[in-house]
Amino acid sequence: MPGRPGDHEPAREHEPVSQRDAQPEQAEPDSQGQPRGAAPVLPGTAGQSLLEGGGEPRLELRRVADRAPEPLRDDLLQVQETTRDSLDEIRRSARRLRPGVLEEPGLISALKALANETTTHTELAVRRSFDSDLPALDQEVELVLYRVAQEGLTNIIRHARARHVGVALHHGALGLELLVRDDGRGIGTAPEGAGIRGMRERALLIGAEVSVGDAPGGGTEVRLHVPAAHIGPATHLTNGSHRLP
Repeated sequence: MPGRPGDHEPAREHEPVSQRDAQPEQAEPDSQGQPRGAAPVLPGTAGQSLLEGGGEPRLELRRVADRAPEPLRDDLLQVQETTRDSLDEIRRSARRLRPGVLEEPGLISALKALANETTTHTELAVRRSFDSDLPALDQEVELVLYRVAQEGLTNIIRHARARHVGVALHHGALGLELLVRDDGRGIGTAPEGAGIRGMRERALLIGAEVSVGDAPGGGTEVRLHVPAAHIGPATHLTNGSHRLP
């Protein structure tokens, strides 16, 4: 991520993952019995309801209902209530599916293990860059960051034909930014698949935004931005932009 002159860069870990150092951390079953790192499946109906009516569209629906003729108002308010219930359902599911790897070591250790596992089981060279002084994060934020990184790496393994991958997590005055970038064939005009839609659904849960597109110089770039107001109890962030390894 390109830096700006005068930006302050917090302490971070910045290192490639080799086959040798990838060995110690292995995926284990989490508290739900699924392998740590395995992507959960959220309820499809609830996820679709969130995409179609969550966040800002839900607020807009309320405004429309307030201005609607009396015969339509009750129906619109019922739709709004259904949307709210769908969002609550997805949040409850996300909490139940929180992987055990996030509980004790924390998010950075979980992301390291994810990078190590990718290197161990594929021919990809994974380079990682993580700020070591991240603020305290809400559990839902940690889960979404982890799952988006996981899905990004899964998509690279399946589709990108890449040789090198970069995974970065940094924070600044505007919030948190997760970046997963590869040097593969790029996304081009390919239709958006279930994996990308799933990332967008997860981002909506925490008021974040996912962008997916061609990376500078080739390959694909997945960028998740979490606004400072949504990251958790600690929002004393330093200003800065950061460059992906």
